[in-house]
Amino acid sequence: MAPWDFLFDEKTYKVGKNGVSPIQNMAAYLGGSAIQTVGDNPVTAYRQLVQQYAKNLAGETVAPAVATAEVNAVFIAAPFTASMSGLWPRLIGVLFKRIPKFGVLLGYTYLSGNDEPGYAAATAASILSAPFINPVRMVEKQQRAFLKQTGTEKPIMEILGEASSKYFAPLFRGTVPLMGHSLASAVLGLVGQPKLQKYVQQQIGQSGQMSGSATNLVASAVVSPIYVVVTNPLSRLEVIMQTNSIKGKSIGPLEAVRELGADMAKFGLSGIFRGQGIGIFKAIISLTLFHEGR
Repeated sequence: MAPWDFLFDEKTYKVGKNGVSPIQNMAAYLGGSAIQTVGDNPVTAYRQLVQQYAKNLAGETVAPAVATAEVNAVFIAAPFTASMSGLWPRLIGVLFKRIPKFGVLLGYTYLSGNDEPGYAAATAASILSAPFINPVRMVEKQQRAFLKQTGTEKPIMEILGEASSKYFAPLFRGTVPLMGHSLASAVLGLVGQPKLQKYVQQQIGQSGQMSGSATNLVASAVVSPIYVVVTNPLSRLEVIMQTNSIKGKSIGPLEAVRELGADMAKFGLSGIFRGQGIGIFKAIISLTLFHEGR
């Protein structure tokens, strides 16, 4: 039985022990993703640029403080454009990205006879969904990649037009680090956070001192630093591979790792963990909005 066949099974629409049917569960995940996407987009844009501006226009690696100052200048010059850059690909990606990911996640969960996703389902989802997710992430990053030079988003059709001249192969740049990033996201965000929230509710929430939303926030705040420490280097690799010009030569995984290593050699841990603080802030917002939304 294929992972997608569960969508055509009548059991998919039958309410289970947890009070919802598998299809309702999937709809809740998609709704939570849409709310999360809009809420965290300014932080997502800021973090990408902090990581992207590790190199200046001359190709020289600059100090994290210099890169942050350049990002601040971009946001001050065009606050709305910068904050909302890449939003449409991300919203469209709620379908193109989330349906494959959540479809495999919940399909595997259903086929394994479980009510809630586990770590095996998270692993399967992260690997099998990456080819669907990567083109959306590539377009999103390309939209805001040239804000410093132009002050505007790069049109989606222009990005797709450039990619088509290379048979759309550039849209799959960064797929390898994405698999690792997606695995950490699924394990810690989709599986670990709800389990931790239930534990927090059992230990604190039942006393009546904290609401469900408050325990959700506490759980997200605990999971987020772990998630960001694991994924920040992978996020850097994605940014390096996906923000150079589509018309130019692609940057492979090994070349991206060497660039990351050179940054660390020059600036230490602050080089490799550029965007760490804003990443933790983003993760707390994203996880809280996602689980509140669903």
